[in-house]
Amino acid sequence: MRKLLIAATLASLALPATANAADTFITGPVFTEFGPVTSVEADMTIPEGTEFRIEFDMKQPADEGQPNRKLESMARFINMHVAAGVPEENIHLAVVVHGKASFDLLTDEAWGKGHDGAANPSSAMLTQLMAHGVQVILCGQAAARLGIAKEDLVPGVEMALSAMTAHALLQQQGYTLNP
Repeated sequence: MRKLLIAATLASLALPATANAADTFITGPVFTEFGPVTSVEADMTIPEGTEFRIEFDMKQPADEGQPNRKLESMARFINMHVAAGVPEENIHLAVVVHGKASFDLLTDEAWGKGHDGAANPSSAMLTQLMAHGVQVILCGQAAARLGIAKEDLVPGVEMALSAMTAHALLQQQGYTLNP
């Protein structure tokens, strides 16, 4: 009984801290509608002049009615590093898309054909990411397999021969793969 009482007391003390921590997540400074982050007292500092070249791999489709979580992660990466003092022009991100996540790159019109006329929940975020220099690359093999034509894609999405080709070329350009 005593162990149960101690555990309950510790749990109740942890709840306010967790609630308060969640309240500190905010959007911005780059993306104000998505990409929430919080400040952290980090032991590993980011050296002045750091330049990031990071590629992401996106194969998981978005949850129904939601933007793709990988796109949200990229917005978070940009927001948190700009907030930490890294100039936005020093952040170079790319995402290589394949598999069923390929559908998350469709225009609202193309998306709506399979979703009762609804808009693609990822298109606004995708457009804003590209406006901030994020390179979005679709695997041509996946597009062909899934019947996705270039004109079905949000403007600015690039087509590669394959996801493997895109990853190899990005790595030759100094990009590292974000796990």
